[in-house]
Amino acid sequence: MSGIKLTNINKFFDENHVLKDVNLEIKNGEFMTLLGPSGCGKTTTLRIISGLEDPENGLISIGNKNVVNAEDKYYTSPSKRGLNLVFQSYALWPHMTVFENVSFGLEQKKLKKADLRTKVEESLDRMQIKNLIDRYPSELSGGQQQRVAIARAIVTEPKVLLLDEPLSNLDAKLRIEMRAELKRLHRDLKTTIVYVTHDQEEALTLSTRISVFFEGEIIQVDTPQDLYRKPNDLRVAKFIGNPTINLIEETCSYKNNTMSINSVLGKFEIALEEQYSENVTLSLKPEDVSIHLEAIDNGVEAKVFSVLPAGSETLVQLLIGKHVVTSKEIGEVNLELDSKVWITFPKEKINIYDNATGALVRKYKKSNAVNKGQKTSII
Repeated sequence: MSGIKLTNINKFFDENHVLKDVNLEIKNGEFMTLLGPSGCGKTTTLRIISGLEDPENGLISIGNKNVVNAEDKYYTSPSKRGLNLVFQSYALWPHMTVFENVSFGLEQKKLKKADLRTKVEESLDRMQIKNLIDRYPSELSGGQQQRVAIARAIVTEPKVLLLDEPLSNLDAKLRIEMRAELKRLHRDLKTTIVYVTHDQEEALTLSTRISVFFEGEIIQVDTPQDLYRKPNDLRVAKFIGNPTINLIEETCSYKNNTMSINSVLGKFEIALEEQYSENVTLSLKPEDVSIHLEAIDNGVEAKVFSVLPAGSETLVQLLIGKHVVTSKEIGEVNLELDSKVWITFPKEKINIYDNATGALVRKYKKSNAVNKGQKTSII
């Protein structure tokens, strides 16, 4: 078993409170990504799991074995935690060949030379670079060096593999290739992987679950699908998605246990268990906005503000009153600027957030698609 559990982890650098009561359980064999903007604490969390940093407070267990108990000043050394770490900078020894770099961690196990070479070749074969076995790092491309670094990390068959922004130095094409390799690697090895990135696309494509960090706190832990569709916090909603999600601020009123919103997208009533503030934000994904050239029942009238072709898709920015709403259309779309169009969208895909707390307003009933001009409905 190689699950990881962090309990009430706090970390300070001088007076800077970097991690604030971080609680996280990573399941055995899971691909967990720590995602967030720069300076949010995700790399510090990875270093604490690895043993390169020690927390001031909290507990950590790996495979049901305690490796950190800060209260008792108990910190298991990194070499005894059954894990390997792949750095952003590759950290290959320039004077060693690929074989020597990858075999370095195995030499302490005193394997027979034939067995050692077999393991190294198997590891390089997994990363599709066995033909580079006798080259030096200076003779390799960035992508090849990264593959060597990962081969070195997996050759010792660690229980846990920690990856700290390993693809950030690669170009866009290589990043996509390496994502595919990492996904295959996780499937084949069934190793617990903890992956740090600020790239949401990487997180969404690679992970079984994602932990979103902001300012040293974990805001949401969820599957990629639920994180994308149901962010539980306005900060997460703003951070996840490319192009950026449409956000429309509105005011609301309350009657009994019902919130009423009269917005440019239509009228909404939401059944609640508690009352929120009077200021809310509606969120709508660009791919959920459909454009129509002629008036349509329940359509919202809009004016074309800009058209941004992007090859396989086109981003269209639309003016609805004073609000700009983006639609992501597949393929090429030709629209005249300032022309009149109408939009529709699935109402059940709109999330509503309380501006005061950033919390997702809970919905108790889903309705069919509704837009401006349609009768008010409960969601």
